[in-house]
Amino acid sequence: MTSQPDNSNTSEQPSELELLIQPLLPDLWYPSESDEPIEFVTCYLKTEEPLTVSHIKDWLMLPPAVYVEEIPEADFWAPVTEEQEWFGDEEKQRAAQFIHLKTLLETHTTGRQVFRVGDTEIDVYLLGRTAEGSRAGLKTKVVET
Repeated sequence: MTSQPDNSNTSEQPSELELLIQPLLPDLWYPSESDEPIEFVTCYLKTEEPLTVSHIKDWLMLPPAVYVEEIPEADFWAPVTEEQEWFGDEEKQRAAQFIHLKTLLETHTTGRQVFRVGDTEIDVYLLGRTAEGSRAGLKTKVVET
């Protein structure tokens, strides 16, 4: 069993970013072979340079055997923000929520990176640097068999 990092915000008050993002997350699911919820996460890593796979493994306290890779941020957003011809009202509303979420993260964070952790049930972290210097973003899961 892998222990999970403390993703709680270190201050007692939620950050401005968290207050903006949290209302968008209920009932917002990331699609894969199983639709998964999205969570707001914070990360204590304050390194100036871009995060590496090693940083993520250390943060999550993962053993070396666990596969971690960085992917382009666009790959995270493409399945949820690009409208398809077959979209009904519900799918269009979901895409609009994801576009709003993307805009908030682009406005309030810099240096965003996406990391995939694991093989079949993959934890996906989108982390960016906040104005305060910490890192925050989203966590979800994708299932690929």
